[in-house]
Amino acid sequence: MFSTDPLVTIAIPTYNRADGYLYDALTSAVAQTYRNLEIIVSDNCSMDNTQQVVRSVTDERVRYIRHPENIGAFNNWNSCVEQAKGVYFLLLHDDDLIDPDYVESCIRACKGDFSRGILRTGTRVIDEHGNIRSETANMVGGYSTTKFFLGWFAAETALYLCSTLYNTDLLRGIGGFRSPTGLFVDAVATARLAPYGRVDVPEVKASFRRHGKNMGSRGRLQDWTEDSLYLLNVISELTPPTDRSTIRLRGGEFLSKKCYSYVPSLAFYKRPFAYYDVYKRFGFSFSPINFIVSTFVKRARARARDLFK
Repeated sequence: MFSTDPLVTIAIPTYNRADGYLYDALTSAVAQTYRNLEIIVSDNCSMDNTQQVVRSVTDERVRYIRHPENIGAFNNWNSCVEQAKGVYFLLLHDDDLIDPDYVESCIRACKGDFSRGILRTGTRVIDEHGNIRSETANMVGGYSTTKFFLGWFAAETALYLCSTLYNTDLLRGIGGFRSPTGLFVDAVATARLAPYGRVDVPEVKASFRRHGKNMGSRGRLQDWTEDSLYLLNVISELTPPTDRSTIRLRGGEFLSKKCYSYVPSLAFYKRPFAYYDVYKRFGFSFSPINFIVSTFVKRARARARDLFK
């Protein structure tokens, strides 16, 4: 530990998760080996026994805030940012988890320089039962901002809120978590703060829980397309002019795949038009035919593995 340990805020926005994962998320925050924390639970006017769950965790660092009315998910997130007193800020969803040494690993890696825009680790994806589905180490240490973005597109790192500490003042300076449809608010904030300097911890130290009630899983194709194009423009503006064509090509390919994955939720007769619309809006960077074929091959391989287990 350093002789002067900066205060770190862990904020947990929550709504009606008392009987779900809230307790696990909160106790993962309390269990941090790094002690100089404030832990904010921002209750968005839940109608269950959220307050009792929070009160059951007896730790003087926990601060419970209840909004008298539901202000919407993203307003609740940004309310957490405004309430934060820490030098760095973690937005921990009420269904995600952090390892006990998550904060300490990030702060130790700063080596006393607490001016950096973001501190990041690797991320694992878990299911509703806590089983590990995938892990992505954070392998972009030492990369320039352009290479950092390209590393994300190439799966050398993964962008999740649970594995990112934001410089609180800088986060406030960009207006907190904001994007046109709210689906890429995390990636937009990460992109905007990346040029201020990063600390990259390669090890996996945080868990994103994937389940049917994830906010992103409910997004519409139109919303994903709008936010993806906005994010791509933000990233392009943050990179040198000489790198922008590469960023737009690789980013267009990466983000169009994300949008293609939502096309099957549409009526069958609408799908060809939707695939073409995404293809066109992303500058024809990645063919939907290639996406459909690659998806079919992945599923066939997965079925084959399950068959021969």
